Amino acid sequence: MSERTDVLPVLIVGAGPAGLTAAIALARHGVGSLLVERRPALSGLPRATVISTRSMELFRSWGLEDEIRASGLDVEWRMWIGETLARVSTGSTLEVGLPTRQQSALVSPTVPACVSQDHLEPILLRHLRSLAVTEVRLGTAVDSVANGPDGIRAVLRDIATGRTRTVEARYLIGSDGAHSTVRSALGIPMRGPERLRDVVTALFRAPLWDVLGARRYGIYAVNHAGVEASFLPAGPGDRWLFGLQYEPGRHELAEFTEERLTSLIRLGSGVAALQPRIERIGGFSFAAQLADRFRDGAAFLIGDAAHRVTPRGGTGMNTAIHDGYDLGWKLAWVLRGWARPELLDSYEAERRPVAEHNVTRSADPHGSLRRVEQELHADIGGRIEHIWLHDHDEVSTLDLLGPGLTLFTGPASGRWATAAIGTGPVPVDARSLDGLTARALGIPRDGALLARPDGMPVALWSHDHDVRTSLRCAIETVVSGGPSDRGDPARAHAQHG
Repeated sequence: MSERTDVLPVLIVGAGPAGLTAAIALARHGVGSLLVERRPALSGLPRATVISTRSMELFRSWGLEDEIRASGLDVEWRMWIGETLARVSTGSTLEVGLPTRQQSALVSPTVPACVSQDHLEPILLRHLRSLAVTEVRLGTAVDSVANGPDGIRAVLRDIATGRTRTVEARYLIGSDGAHSTVRSALGIPMRGPERLRDVVTALFRAPLWDVLGARRYGIYAVNHAGVEASFLPAGPGDRWLFGLQYEPGRHELAEFTEERLTSLIRLGSGVAALQPRIERIGGFSFAAQLADRFRDGAAFLIGDAAHRVTPRGGTGMNTAIHDGYDLGWKLAWVLRGWARPELLDSYEAERRPVAEHNVTRSADPHGSLRRVEQELHADIGGRIEHIWLHDHDEVSTLDLLGPGLTLFTGPASGRWATAAIGTGPVPVDARSLDGLTARALGIPRDGALLARPDGMPVALWSHDHDVRTSLRCAIETVVSGGPSDRGDPARAHAQHG
């Protein structure tokens, strides 16, 4: 039975972290969308457990930081390596590319979190629904997708009732995972290895924190009696993931029974009397793949639909979140008339290098072990620096970014703020900084810095005689999808001064 045909600005397929983030980014700009998900409910599996520095900055900007962190665990993002968990005092710790609390304090107003995906997704969904401009349909499959010159036409089916619904959308976002229906409909291939490693996992509960004491880390690697395995904290209530590599052909997944995994968990923990309560046993293969392209006309791919990474490095969910945010605000700008459609070309241009880096890292057998200075740039990118405001201890320069463009000015730069009025079409919020904060951002007393909502600098001026013309030129560059000046004052002055 077929229902009406609806016309929408954006259809989003897949309600994982990528799709939820894209829908929220649109909604916070006042742009509604239809978000559909094949599953009748969000996943109850922990899946990813790392929320990176940049992801937490985004959630902080939405007012969700405290709620998300309350759903997680207080750990230091290091990998502990040793014989068994019971001998935690004799092992060693290694960097995994994520900053410690002390390192984070130098670069961000927040720190990475240990929160499982099944705790994060409901928080994002509640926030999305609170914005009241997005229709969310769980238990809804996509039967067909047509991507034509006039936009998107898709047939959706309610899995429970069998009723179908045709929607026409100006844009389509495929955030429906590694086996994306949208990507298949668009005929976009994925390239890269699929079976790098086969792993069996057990989700279980056991009082392992009593064994570990104060040595609380995000991942533990054990190597007792020749058995190499991993323990990952996966949520409050002593919930854990146990992972073990196996070789198909020599072993079958079915061989890893609850009894056998209980024995292996005891062996790795070093607690012979441990009584783990196993809730689920599963298996998966490591894959490191990249789609040939992230866009086909009015259709875009984000998250696992665009790139697949192995668990090494913990970048999968975070790359997906950043994809959704980046595409979301750019689509919103275009749909609101703030920018021209050419801005959308910058989505793949800016996100693909990060995805390539993370895919390559995840394929490296040693990809989990990276120094912070090697990986932090891939996470926080080229955004403006975090500086606590000199006269507001709890407010960061990142907290001042608005939904449009933000013009940071020095204490003697009143003419820049005046020039920002009525520059259109995108709103420009002027933020006057105290002398110390402005100096830390490289802004002279009579200068200014223009930044996008993601914190990427568009232009930095040391001084200018014709501020209105300079500002208009910089705005024209960003709304047309041109490159930002990445905070280079000489280049900015040469171009816009």
